[in-house]
Amino acid sequence: MKIKLIVAYDQEKGIGKNNDLMWNLPRDMRFFKETTEGSVVIMGRKNYDSIPEKYRPLPNRQNIVLSRNQSFEAPGCLTFQSLEKALEYLKETDEQRTVFIIGGGQIYREALVMGVVDEMYITEVDHVFGADTFFPELDLMDWEGEEILRQEVDDKHAYPFRTKHYFKQA
Repeated sequence: MKIKLIVAYDQEKGIGKNNDLMWNLPRDMRFFKETTEGSVVIMGRKNYDSIPEKYRPLPNRQNIVLSRNQSFEAPGCLTFQSLEKALEYLKETDEQRTVFIIGGGQIYREALVMGVVDEMYITEVDHVFGADTFFPELDLMDWEGEEILRQEVDDKHAYPFRTKHYFKQA
């Protein structure tokens, strides 16, 4: 099983404000969709709640939602009380799956602390949005990265961004 992390953050590593996205970047959304389709996506309950209802569960992906609330249910999704339990379940059911950690901040932090992430896709939006939720501090010393996407300001994108793909160094 390969575990990947995918995130977009601003210059202060902000990933959200008031449980919502802070920008509208269609090319980044398309990249997220194309990259995660056919995979398992793991998200926290707040992140799940922030997805507009008409897009829940995210189509063409197995959705897993993490919540400490034992009675929490998310239609069309698997629910677990911890990242560890979700990953144990996935290891027992299918070794060939690609799993994406898609947020929010606490779930990213847990995955990085557990040391289970094999690859990362990080989109850096060139702006500050006054976020209230942040991506955790990350030491990239053990990672190799390459830029795979760059978007300048245009009629559909009010902010420039670049996406980097990181691999753990061998």
